[in-house]
Amino acid sequence: MDRRVFIGAMASGLLAAPLAAAAQQTARVYRVGFVSPISLHPTFHAFRDGLRELGYVEGKTVIVEARFAEGRSERLPELVAELIRLKVDVLVVGSTVGTLAAKKATTTVPIVFAGLIDPVAPGIVASLARPRGNITGVTFGIGGSGFAGKWMELLKESVPNISHVAVLSNSASPLTALLVKEIRSAARTLNVKLDVLDAGNAADLDSAFAAIGASGAQAIIVLNDPFFVANRAKLVQFSASKRLPAVYFIKLFADAGGLIAYGGSLEDSYRRAATYVDKILMGAKPGDLPIEQPTKFELVINLKTAKALGLTIPPSLLQRADEVIE
Repeated sequence: MDRRVFIGAMASGLLAAPLAAAAQQTARVYRVGFVSPISLHPTFHAFRDGLRELGYVEGKTVIVEARFAEGRSERLPELVAELIRLKVDVLVVGSTVGTLAAKKATTTVPIVFAGLIDPVAPGIVASLARPRGNITGVTFGIGGSGFAGKWMELLKESVPNISHVAVLSNSASPLTALLVKEIRSAARTLNVKLDVLDAGNAADLDSAFAAIGASGAQAIIVLNDPFFVANRAKLVQFSASKRLPAVYFIKLFADAGGLIAYGGSLEDSYRRAATYVDKILMGAKPGDLPIEQPTKFELVINLKTAKALGLTIPPSLLQRADEVIE
């Protein structure tokens, strides 16, 4: 072979090698698992929006495998296991129960959680600053801070004459005890009698409704739980039919006709989770990524509902609201 031809061929080969490697790297399509404790919901769209904002294109640079538990938390372990079998690069999971199921299922697949209040109390992570292991994520509340007591305070401020409140909870939720403790503390300070009712499934919810009707409770607080989100229309309708003011933990309830919602933005929690997925796909270790807490809580008041209940919301409370639905 001619010496110049040989050298040209070698040079072309040397140049082609890194270009081929770069093309192969560019062509990588990541597979992300997404497990929601509820149905197809604004949180899923918020997560996908977060990925798009970071430059990911579904079907080209990322495939999102989504599974929905439809408010049935008992289905979460099987949905998590299904996605792990698909060998996803990262698993995104919503709720405390869902994250605990993911933690039990794998110690190697990176897990990013969203839509929960406190990952430390139930033992999901060691600390917020250094979660360690294969788990990190974004909360939409702050556990152990008296955050849940704010629901009681807002209810009393809205309806000053109430003295008896029913709390709908799910005893199977790992955070229920902590949240109830905070609400009880606030209720004692405000001299309000509290009935805590277990309503984590359809049968228990119907029984709780009957108990509220018989007890003479004057208002309701609904604790955060995927089952309640999935049944928000039923909860709002019950409160309206009994003319009971109610406080909920996310804006979706106020949008559905609930009187007051107070908490972090669930959608923002999932949108921010996309940034954690990106960092992990780029090589970061989940356990080295500090857990992000909300810097702002949303207060949403539905004035249409207040008028239907014959309530006048104090102007001082309306001025503090982030959104007033009229």
